[in-house]
Amino acid sequence: MKTLTLLRHAKSSWDDPVSRDFDRPLNAKGRRAAAMIGRHLKSLDITFDHILASPAVRVMETLDEVWGGYGRRLEPMWDKTLYLASAASLLDRVQALPDDADHVLMVGHNPGLEDLVLDLTLASELRERVEDKYPTATVAQMTLPIDRWNEAQPHSATLVAFIRPRDLDPTLGPDTP
Repeated sequence: MKTLTLLRHAKSSWDDPVSRDFDRPLNAKGRRAAAMIGRHLKSLDITFDHILASPAVRVMETLDEVWGGYGRRLEPMWDKTLYLASAASLLDRVQALPDDADHVLMVGHNPGLEDLVLDLTLASELRERVEDKYPTATVAQMTLPIDRWNEAQPHSATLVAFIRPRDLDPTLGPDTP
């Protein structure tokens, strides 16, 4: 059994005059949401064997805040192929993960992460929440009935958690500063 946890980067700032989308930083609400998610992951005693993350500025800043809330810093493997990757590309990366890692955290962007959850998981009430929307700084955790990552196949995983920042603090929901 393998566990894959996906984290979408936190809310970024569109007001910051950066020349490239890749360089867009988080806004204040995104920082608060990422720290809250980190505290929640710690409260659930969730640990990771392997972390793979997009090197976009907003992902790096999301992880900084998550680790602040989590209470300890875990070092990811930075992978440029995760930047705005499609679900098919993300599945390729999942299938190439090291088999000695049982619980992997992948941090990146939408729509790829949302599409990957929908492609991998079986129908469920929780999955319907993902279909509705996969907001920023949201965690989706799924278990896969496999021993090796290259065995990961569509419609085989069970979505066991879908944690949005607004579920933890309503002020982190839409239409709040």
